[in-house]
Amino acid sequence: MKNLILTAAGVILSVALNAQQTKTYAEKLGWPKGARVIIIHVDDAGMSHESNEGAEMAIGNGVATSTSVMMPCPWMADFKHYMDKHPGIDAGLHLTLTSEWEGYRWSPLAGKTTVPGLVDKEGAFWPTVAAVYFRATADEVDKEIRAQLDRALTMGFTPTHLDSHMGTLFAKPSYLEKYINLGIEKKIPVMIPGGEDLFYKAEAKNATIAQLKKDGKYTDGMTIADPPELAKAKEMGAMAWKGGLPVLDDLDNSSYDWVMPNIEKAGDKELQKWYTDHYIENFERFSPGLTMVLMHCTNPSPQFKNICNEGQKRKGDLLAMTDPRFRAYLKQKGFILTTWREVMERRLKVGDSE
Repeated sequence: MKNLILTAAGVILSVALNAQQTKTYAEKLGWPKGARVIIIHVDDAGMSHESNEGAEMAIGNGVATSTSVMMPCPWMADFKHYMDKHPGIDAGLHLTLTSEWEGYRWSPLAGKTTVPGLVDKEGAFWPTVAAVYFRATADEVDKEIRAQLDRALTMGFTPTHLDSHMGTLFAKPSYLEKYINLGIEKKIPVMIPGGEDLFYKAEAKNATIAQLKKDGKYTDGMTIADPPELAKAKEMGAMAWKGGLPVLDDLDNSSYDWVMPNIEKAGDKELQKWYTDHYIENFERFSPGLTMVLMHCTNPSPQFKNICNEGQKRKGDLLAMTDPRFRAYLKQKGFILTTWREVMERRLKVGDSE
């Protein structure tokens, strides 16, 4: 009987421990078990006037709840003026270490002599993440992201969070540590998917399989590794949480890879329907937890084509976020929309109890 009691106690303890281990970060932040909590986030504010208008429309007239700004870009001041008139807006820093468009460039705020490894032959940031990876040190990355935060604070702008343009800060563990440490030091939340990352992993594997099939290298049943940038995700997430910051359960950046047939010929109604349909399909696959959804809502002018060829794609994001049908879908399915501001407030309330 004694052994039976001990065995039963062991089983109960094991179940309890497993329940603790599978508790989502959303639950740790006080949302109910099973809740799908979403930050609908617009990247690239400050990049251009069109990007600013897109972010303003997606949040002001649509369901988007958050944005982040690119401090080195020329239209940052314009967006700061908008924030001054809308002090409740959830706006973070889109920490920028690349300048990807051929004829529209921006440079490090720290200056070439301070961060030479981040500067290309035109005096701008490198256009690719790979170039940064092979040339920039973690110390240079740290100096530049601190310079970008310093400019924000100088302008009277305290960001609600930090995230990473093109995911460059996730390229190396040493970059990632500088990023998380800055957030912990300044008590500013950082975008870090430190949960189970079920959606992120599935999307990454699907993309890998698609590429392997395209290259004729895929065979049924072959093992597909998790994306390398998530190799230390749980460890980094635990580090951020221990440092007093909130942590995401998952991350979604799917829309950037969607390819709408004949998109350049599509009118607004067609574009809106296609993108809303795809967002609804996407959201259906989300697991319980706190998920950040990234997009690039833009209201492209005829001149936007001189920056990049993604005007229609980015307009599709905007039209979906301002679609009454998408708003109704989110309400019907019981999604909880939140902001980084609220997430941090909840983290402060929880303290060390979780």
